[in-house]
Amino acid sequence: MRARTREWWLPRAVVALRVHIFEKVNGDRVVTLPNATHGPEVFERVYAHPSADGRSEGAGLSDLFWYWLAPGPEVHQEHLEPGERYEDVAATTRRVIAGNSADLTAAATRAVAGALDALPDTRISLVRLRDLVMPAWAEFCYELVFQERCLPHARDLITAHADDVVTALKCTGLRHPRRRARLTAYLRDRVQAGHVPHRLPASLSLPEQVHYLQGTLFNTAVVQLSEATAHVLFALAHHPRVQQRLAAEPDDDRYLTRVLDETMRLYPLFGIAHRITTGDIPLDEATVLPAGSVVCFSYPDYHATGYERPDVFDPDRWTRLSAKDAHHIPYGMAPNRPCPAWRISPLVLRAAVREVLARFRLDTTAAHTRSIPHRAPCLLIPRGLNPAPRRLNTLRTFVRLRDGVEDVTRGVRQLVLGTVMVLHARRRRPAARYFDAQRAGRCPVPHPGRGNG
Repeated sequence: MRARTREWWLPRAVVALRVHIFEKVNGDRVVTLPNATHGPEVFERVYAHPSADGRSEGAGLSDLFWYWLAPGPEVHQEHLEPGERYEDVAATTRRVIAGNSADLTAAATRAVAGALDALPDTRISLVRLRDLVMPAWAEFCYELVFQERCLPHARDLITAHADDVVTALKCTGLRHPRRRARLTAYLRDRVQAGHVPHRLPASLSLPEQVHYLQGTLFNTAVVQLSEATAHVLFALAHHPRVQQRLAAEPDDDRYLTRVLDETMRLYPLFGIAHRITTGDIPLDEATVLPAGSVVCFSYPDYHATGYERPDVFDPDRWTRLSAKDAHHIPYGMAPNRPCPAWRISPLVLRAAVREVLARFRLDTTAAHTRSIPHRAPCLLIPRGLNPAPRRLNTLRTFVRLRDGVEDVTRGVRQLVLGTVMVLHARRRRPAARYFDAQRAGRCPVPHPGRGNG
């Protein structure tokens, strides 16, 4: 009921106009799956098709994504075209995030504990969950890359960069290239000095190696872990019975895994994955997707098919379902470049959730949406603290009212800033210029400090 009320409260014209702008950017040759004609089976077959392997070249949205992800989107693991460079980069990522479960769990627990130590244990804290955990995951990823404890200066550079990227992606703020360039300079010095113990991709130049680290490990990894943690904790704040069971049985891995699976089903980290077809792909007996088409794979729509009460958060549904047999691809599809963190992510998320629940009870009245542009405002109530009901109700009312006001102002801000960035990206054409230069036999040289966006 709250979601319907909020939808009425938010000016629908603003939302519709913003969606229309982004649809126009992608052009006319776009198919979104699943849809009313082609259901989840077609989604799976097309997603797994060998010709659904184009990443950036030829899609109208690529210029916008490259603009958001700069510097170095051309070597970002998600946007590299298939070939030797991608294989080299993907192998490096697998080496960096490899490790035994005990060490990874301990590192995640230590990083999250450090973030929680800054909170008082004698009163309720009102936090934004994504902001709370992002510095922790910055430290965690730093330790994966450099295999040493993270200093505050490095943590702050990584956090500022990751936050700037995800804020621009959600159109709640403009991007700040100079802020991102500070992390680039730091990483360049470390790479040049030989401080990275891992073998970096030999197919990349030194500037490209720096951009690879920055984009894949200090942007995407940090952002996705932060958003995933925020979603899980936010879901628990909305479902106290589930939260109570986890707090009472912290070692119940099976139940915690079901909670993670249900959170990622209902609030997938990827909204739309777009691919460019490099060959014809049949949709059905009468329809063929020609080469050069843009296919948008909608994770929320796919995750809503094949379930009883798909809009309900119900971890117990996974006692009757197998994740591998359900319409559930939180880390993508195995035949089409799945997320390399499919093993490490559930492991460290379990550690993070346990550490938070050992210290705090979670409560919120803010709406839970897949994109969480409000960064998940939540009350953290220290264990052992029994706040006066009137005090708690006052705080809950404040969170609800502030969230409602922010919905309106944020919607307008996203429309304005999103339009500005769309127009700027179309003028700069970072992806199109890069591929044009490649076809002409030239090597595109990014502007110092700006990447090619």
